Amino acid sequence: MSKVNEQGRALVGIALASAGYSCFALQDAIVKWLVADYEVPEILFFRSVVIVLIAGVLARIRGHASILKSPHRSTIVLRAALMLAAWLLFFNAAKWLGLAELTTLYFSAPVMVMVLSIFILKETVGPGRWLACLIGFVGVLIAANPGNSASFLPAAMCVAAGFCWALSTILIRLVSRSETTLAQMYATSFLFAIACAASFPWVWKTPDAEGWLLMLALGIVATVGQYLVYEGFRYAPASALASVEYTGLIWAFVFGYLVWAEIPAENVFAGAMLIVASSLVLVVWERRANRRLLSSNGL
Repeated sequence: MSKVNEQGRALVGIALASAGYSCFALQDAIVKWLVADYEVPEILFFRSVVIVLIAGVLARIRGHASILKSPHRSTIVLRAALMLAAWLLFFNAAKWLGLAELTTLYFSAPVMVMVLSIFILKETVGPGRWLACLIGFVGVLIAANPGNSASFLPAAMCVAAGFCWALSTILIRLVSRSETTLAQMYATSFLFAIACAASFPWVWKTPDAEGWLLMLALGIVATVGQYLVYEGFRYAPASALASVEYTGLIWAFVFGYLVWAEIPAENVFAGAMLIVASSLVLVVWERRANRRLLSSNGL
């Protein structure tokens, strides 16, 4: 693939991932609603089951090869384990950390993605991507406005969750080179559902009508979000999409206001502007790089 095509695909990947992270923010809002009445493993189980059903049916209709024949079976299992660990660490850390500290520590993940993409995927990370990632992280710091220092163990759990998510993100890019998005979604969520179901003897609570509707909505939103993000990583390098993840924080503020009438403070708006700026820097950088390549190739 020529460098010209790579730059054009990167812009498509950025657009897909941005839409996907907005779905993830809505997913988090639904989870926040559900955790008041249900345990996290039960919520994640129903989320995974919906993804398995939708992805499985679509993969069969499109005639996708079985994931059991994939040379990346062990990588897919590892990614599922990393995602499960990230969710469990993050929500358990939330018991001791305020939202500000939690958000700040967790959003170290995009920077980790940038670094891991160099060592694992052998990607070349230009100054534009580094700048976008760093501006986004500064925006998160300002928006989250961390106050008192968090105790060591919860903080370590949250950073570990960020690392697990970052490494699983790298694995998406690696596996996407040979496996379809639907096959990855099906396999990961199937393993996820099995692991969560093992906790039922201790956490099960039969959902009421509202609970069933929210669980179904959660699964559908998560399915759309996963598909868009997976496709984004198929089109764009992991380093190009690292700062795009920061846009999820802005969507979290939007859904917080719409659902719970939460009005962000001034520092939140200031941080959000920097986060938007980081994404714009990334888009402008990729477009300029694309134009330079087109010009150098006489196109």
